[in-house]
Amino acid sequence: MSDEVESTSADYPREWEADVVLRDGSVAHVRPIGPDDAERLHRFHAAQSEESIYLRFFAPIKRLSDRDVTRFTHVDHVERVALVGLVGDDIIGIGRYDRLGGPDAPSAEVAFNIADSFQGRGVGSVMLEHLAAIGAENGVAEFVADVLPQNRKMIQVFTEAGYDVKRNFDDGVISVRFEIEPNEKSQAVRLAREQRSESQSVRALLNPSSVAVIGVSSKGPSVGGRVLANLREGGFTGRVDVVHPSVEEIDGYRTVRSLGDIEGRVDLAIIAVPAAQVLDVVRECGPAGVKALLVVSSGFAETGSAEGAERQAELLSLARSQGMRVVGPSSFGLINTRADTRLNASIAFEMPPAGHLGLFAQSGALGIAVLASAGRRGLGLSDFASAGNRIDVSGNDLLQYWIDDDETHAVGLYLESVGNPRKFTRIARQLALRKPVIVVKPEVSAFGVPPGHRVRETRTSPAAFREMLRQSGVIRVGNVHQLFDVAQLVINQPLPKGRRVAVVTNSDALGALCGDAALSWKLEVTRGPVALAPDADVESFRDALVAAFEDESVDTVIASFIPPLISGGTEVARAVAEVSACYDKPCITTFLGIHGASEALTATSPDGERVVTPSYPMPEDGIRALAAVTNYAGWLQRDRGEPLAPEGIDRKGIRAMVRRVMAEQPEGRDLTGDEVAEFLGLAGISVWQSIPVRTSKEAVAAAEKLGFPVVVKSIAPEVRHQVASSLRADLRSPLAVVEAFEALEERLTQFGADQFVVQSMATPGIGCVVTSSEDPLFGPVVTFSVSGPPTDLLDDVGYRIPPLTTSDVSDLVSSIKAWPLLDGSHGTAADRAAIEDLVSRVAILADENPEIAHLELNPVSTNPTGLDVLGARITLAPHSLRQDSGRRAMT
Repeated sequence: MSDEVESTSADYPREWEADVVLRDGSVAHVRPIGPDDAERLHRFHAAQSEESIYLRFFAPIKRLSDRDVTRFTHVDHVERVALVGLVGDDIIGIGRYDRLGGPDAPSAEVAFNIADSFQGRGVGSVMLEHLAAIGAENGVAEFVADVLPQNRKMIQVFTEAGYDVKRNFDDGVISVRFEIEPNEKSQAVRLAREQRSESQSVRALLNPSSVAVIGVSSKGPSVGGRVLANLREGGFTGRVDVVHPSVEEIDGYRTVRSLGDIEGRVDLAIIAVPAAQVLDVVRECGPAGVKALLVVSSGFAETGSAEGAERQAELLSLARSQGMRVVGPSSFGLINTRADTRLNASIAFEMPPAGHLGLFAQSGALGIAVLASAGRRGLGLSDFASAGNRIDVSGNDLLQYWIDDDETHAVGLYLESVGNPRKFTRIARQLALRKPVIVVKPEVSAFGVPPGHRVRETRTSPAAFREMLRQSGVIRVGNVHQLFDVAQLVINQPLPKGRRVAVVTNSDALGALCGDAALSWKLEVTRGPVALAPDADVESFRDALVAAFEDESVDTVIASFIPPLISGGTEVARAVAEVSACYDKPCITTFLGIHGASEALTATSPDGERVVTPSYPMPEDGIRALAAVTNYAGWLQRDRGEPLAPEGIDRKGIRAMVRRVMAEQPEGRDLTGDEVAEFLGLAGISVWQSIPVRTSKEAVAAAEKLGFPVVVKSIAPEVRHQVASSLRADLRSPLAVVEAFEALEERLTQFGADQFVVQSMATPGIGCVVTSSEDPLFGPVVTFSVSGPPTDLLDDVGYRIPPLTTSDVSDLVSSIKAWPLLDGSHGTAADRAAIEDLVSRVAILADENPEIAHLELNPVSTNPTGLDVLGARITLAPHSLRQDSGRRAMT
């Protein structure tokens, strides 16, 4: 990239580099300052107004001295940290802090300088977020700053960031001071700003007022020509410019020779030239003021070639260096059906009808399938987006946009891959609280990567992804057909208030089929099946339906009919629609062998609203969709819980210990037994002392030190998975210890298990396992299970992805099939509060310390009055792969 530092020292913190979305939806690059920024800094200062210079330096400095520039650009990244924001090769903002009192001082003075042309676009807020995150990593506890009273914008940056800012006015200057450790408010502010920025960037893509098409052939059909025709036929309300180097007119549009010849700004450039020419076009876009790119051209990383991958990487680098977002490459296109835009910037053959379903797909082929299915169902769309190779704009961006879009009532996504699951689950949960989110994610793709997609490899179980979606309130379905089954219901009907259903039909066999299907999906049939006589008239159908809707023990009505002998099938369908429209209960229907029924299932509610009652080819299709929607409605009704806040966690001590270990061994290592006990102790987790022993004599000495009774056990990893009994418990004498040690040693020799420990005898209980692992794709993954065969052989493990709430922890603990062993169903109940407290502490450790590569508490002996952590292992490692950290950054 043109804005990269040309030469960096060995200790240059490259992990601090990030592309960020600004408040107006444009893109900037943030990175540490370097010596090669001297000339950029001179240009930046020269372009600043006198007022901005005075507010920053408290003096009218017309030109920075070479000495000052050297001091500003030469920093050690520890005591003195400075970041620059860039667009192209120009600095748009500078943020820095200088520690007050040495490399370990807790306070640092912070300052910002934002280009006049970028003030009000959120650059200062981004800089503060990044500096605060870096400061916290480096051990800084608080920021201080001196600000002139008239510098209201900078004071707002501090006060609106969510920190508890203390102010003091003295000698004409306002001194501010605030702790930079993230709190609930500052995190909420950061996420809200991220959502607004990313939503605005997508809004610019889907609601352009001007579009330029590059790549329309004058000699015959082409992809660019198809897009241009769709823009015209779809009724795009904005300006369309066609760029062509040699002809003056194409399909009735006057052309321009280059992007630079277009008068006025270009909101969206649609690039459909051959892949080898794309980069040249992108290089023209920045100087021409293009805000965003849609690249429908193929021939990039999806080809599997090194050349294609390199071209794709350069496309992203060029676009971001010029402040532009990118959809594609190899995108099927973008569609916005709203009357004030009517954008069909796609290669679809026709514009889908307007409606309230937002759709996202990745590959072009799936885009065709999704749009075709929507058309066959008569489902109207608000928006459609195909990400193609997803180098920039992804499903997460679209979700951010749809959170606040009133025209989109439900969202459907076909995900072949998920680049940032940790961010996805956070955004999806926020959206699902407002409107249904339906996701098709094939199981076979859990570890596969579609051609052209940049996805880190995951090491965790596919069950983690399933639980992530469930935890987020997402409705997961198996295919596109099921996506639209669910969409028909949530778009057109109210959500069910419970799992109780009535079945109304005119066939005993059909009624039995509906009842069995409902039970198989864990719905409760509380009325019927009610089967009308074959010769029943329309009024009989109407009366049966009214009775079902009026029944207070019914939450949803299932109506399934075969052709009646007397009444016409469409008349019955019309009656179903009219009755259903009068009640705040959902209704699903099936009309077997009745043509025209679907068209008759529209009626007007007493409030004057148009209501469509969905119909399905077979009852099982509708009931499966109903079960999924009922589960979603139950998730909405659940208590969300509170953020985890167990007492007695020494966060500063934990971070200091992590930094100390990683400084000693940057590649990471396993903590020693004493370090594990110290580390967990800082988190309020007490680990029972284990004394390693190599002989029976050492075992007796350890037992006498701890006090009888004791346990002798092997801690060799091989034994836990191959031998059911690797310990001897309740040993009350030296002789018993000797006999137990020698017996274990003899029995386990064949497994090479020569690692033994002695522990005090814990209160008898059921063993559990609590772990956290830092996954390259998912970030922290926390698990809970019952130790032994349920974990080792049956894979009965619960998964959750932090950050968690109290409800999430409760769900995790009770999600395993072996939970009845702990809840008292088969004996004495374990102390659930103690279990949830332990899981909560592990979840916080995992969420706040990405260096924890693996943490395992095993076994955890649970009993009615508490629990005992009898074994623990912790591995620390570099955390550079963690995404969705404490600062806003694009992937």
